[in-house]
Amino acid sequence: MAVVKDMVTRPQVKICGLTRVEEARACVELGADAIGCVFYPRSPRHVSDQQARDIFRSLPATVCSVGVFVNDDFSTIMAKVKRCGLKAVQLHSQEPVELVDDLQKQGLLVIKAVFVKGAPSLELIGSFRASAYLIECAGGRLPGGNALAWEWRTAAGISEKEPVILAGGLSPENVSQAIQEALPDAVDVSSGVEAVPGRKDMDKVKRLIEAVALTDCGRKPRRIFQ
Repeated sequence: MAVVKDMVTRPQVKICGLTRVEEARACVELGADAIGCVFYPRSPRHVSDQQARDIFRSLPATVCSVGVFVNDDFSTIMAKVKRCGLKAVQLHSQEPVELVDDLQKQGLLVIKAVFVKGAPSLELIGSFRASAYLIECAGGRLPGGNALAWEWRTAAGISEKEPVILAGGLSPENVSQAIQEALPDAVDVSSGVEAVPGRKDMDKVKRLIEAVALTDCGRKPRRIFQ
């Protein structure tokens, strides 16, 4: 049974790095608004097209299916969009502005990652025309948050102007503090709700979504995942 699915005043929740159908379905039942699959081969959460297709086909139409890409080109991304049924793409490295534009023209929700410690930096947000911006620290061995917490209040000023998804080091224990400091429209969590890389701990997922639902972020968040 969904815990907070019908609430419209909380930040939305994306659970990323899913590798199994049953875990993705369980996350949605607990209230996740978006499910992410990683197409970066070096990631311990990397999935094949078949895995991603099976996961996304098993979910309700109301859930946003997100593919995470690292420096892939337009044709590679669009092939996976069509094979796997993606509604959104998350560009998680140094992709060019033109790629964001080209993907937007395909009717996709395009999320561009920007980094506190890495490229592209927060200062370059104005160069992109993305649907939303995922903000995290970076600086680890792989693209992404690498489970590193950071000064979340850094994102607060950006969320006043642009749709912001907060990521990096989030867990059931700290997500409330992170929301209060950054005022995001959504949170994106992977390792913070895992038993091991690629396998979600449903108790952690439940506690995280409940914590989000109970947190007053001081404003009505934008709805990024439709």
